[in-house]
Amino acid sequence: MEAISNFVSEINGLVWGPPMLVMILGVGLFLSIGLKLMPIMKLGAGFRLMWSGRARGDEDDGDIPPFQALMTALSATVGTGNIAGVATAVFLGGPGALFWMWLTALVGMATKYSEAVLAVRFREVDERGNHVGGPMYYIRNGLGSKWAWLGILFAVFASVAAFGIGNTVQANSVADVLETNFGLPHWVTGVILMVLVGMVLIGGIKRIGQVASALVPFMAVSYVLIGLIVLAINANQIPE
Repeated sequence: MEAISNFVSEINGLVWGPPMLVMILGVGLFLSIGLKLMPIMKLGAGFRLMWSGRARGDEDDGDIPPFQALMTALSATVGTGNIAGVATAVFLGGPGALFWMWLTALVGMATKYSEAVLAVRFREVDERGNHVGGPMYYIRNGLGSKWAWLGILFAVFASVAAFGIGNTVQANSVADVLETNFGLPHWVTGVILMVLVGMVLIGGIKRIGQVASALVPFMAVSYVLIGLIVLAINANQIPE
């Protein structure tokens, strides 16, 4: 196990070392300048479009309303990483880690916007009439068939990552809390989560959008409120 841990640590150091951080910030900054800070300057317009929905006759432009689409995207963002990830970063890197989080978030808006535009621009319609898209599609359709292998690699690695950062971490966090506080065995929590998630997935993107639009606003508001409460309770220790 120690050998495996050391190997993973070395790979992690290479992948998430300074070059990768420079690339993430550099690409975000490049896109922000190229877009003339549009994700920030046009934030109001984005909210208006989200709440107003599609114009009459545009129903064929997507499978779910804009608000549900946003909530579906945010559902993969607001979670364990916001709680445990931020706490771990501050613990290991000190308060200065917050600055880099804010900076990455600001320039990352342009990266996220560009990804979304490419996903819509190069998406396809499957045999059932559903829209499908994402990096694997816009790599192949945007860069050409000679880059199709890169899209396939992305799909494979994304599928593997989904078992770890996409499912295992979240499910394990829920199971640990329920076992610690209520004595509920891990396997019981796993079965319950499997059934609930399965019921949502069977309904396709429309049901995912409906569930996300109901849960994500509550998750986001709760996260902010609980964070403010924690800060208020420990206000006397903030200067330290």
